Amino acid sequence: MRFSRFGVIVLLSLTVLIGTNCTYYGRVMARKDLVDGSKAYKDRKFPEAQNLFRSAVARDPNGEFVEGQTAQLFLARTLHSEYIGNRQNRALAEEAISEYQKALTLNQNDQSSYKAIASLLENLQRPDEWLEWVTKRSNNTSIPPEQRAEALISLAAKKNSCSNDLTDTEQTKKTVTKEGKQAFQFVKPTNPQDYTTLVSCVNDGNALIDQALSLETPQVKNAASFDIKGSTDQHLREMQELLRVFESARSYKASLLVQQMRVAEMEGNEAERDRLKNAADAARESFLSLSEIVKKIQAEVDMRTSNKPAEAPGGAPAGQ
Repeated sequence: MRFSRFGVIVLLSLTVLIGTNCTYYGRVMARKDLVDGSKAYKDRKFPEAQNLFRSAVARDPNGEFVEGQTAQLFLARTLHSEYIGNRQNRALAEEAISEYQKALTLNQNDQSSYKAIASLLENLQRPDEWLEWVTKRSNNTSIPPEQRAEALISLAAKKNSCSNDLTDTEQTKKTVTKEGKQAFQFVKPTNPQDYTTLVSCVNDGNALIDQALSLETPQVKNAASFDIKGSTDQHLREMQELLRVFESARSYKASLLVQQMRVAEMEGNEAERDRLKNAADAARESFLSLSEIVKKIQAEVDMRTSNKPAEAPGGAPAGQ
């Protein structure tokens, strides 16, 4: 939730100073509020930053221009930061959620606002609202596929945790000796309802993660041929963000197949257990192959960063 004063200036300098519902003067003053507000935010003067961002929002309440849209997002982030500093003040969290929702109304592809709301709902311990919020995002076909996938991954992750909480216990995970070696053997929970819940979580989790994986774009599927060295800095960042989403999806797929394998063992179905073990191993290899590309991209980013000349005060490269 950081934003720099310089970043704000650059962002706003790209806009056109012409409008019908927002005067030239109003937009200039909104820009000033944003720059001053970002400075106050950086200095952790949150009440001052909040007032400045509210002022900028008031100059463009419908978010017709980038000034109003940016101010709306920055206001929400400021309230969020204030709540993090004082979690007893739940009113700040409620207001932050409201302001983030306004930001999403202005730009439904604003993934940071979607995630912030999900995080706040979890912090406020409102699981039903969290589930409704994330499910709605996962079903939104008008946003980029990787954003839907992220929501589906979040839902699948809950099911994976539910499954593991029921299989990784002293009651269900027994140590036995096979061929002279100690190994784990999974047995059903003594409570039949726990087993019913386990099967439901495993099945639902696999269905959700399969949905997420079905949203893999051609860029992800052909990631092995991505030209890391020949890509621009911006393209590298975008590709890395995209791949990380499906890296996570592939990781959860492997984990959920392991949970499914445990259920098969509990049922005494050794053939299905072995089939699922092979599927889990293959899913893990798929995850590792994508993870390796993400690491290579990060290594290239780090190398480029280290090779850039240091800047002297005022933004000029050192030595000039």
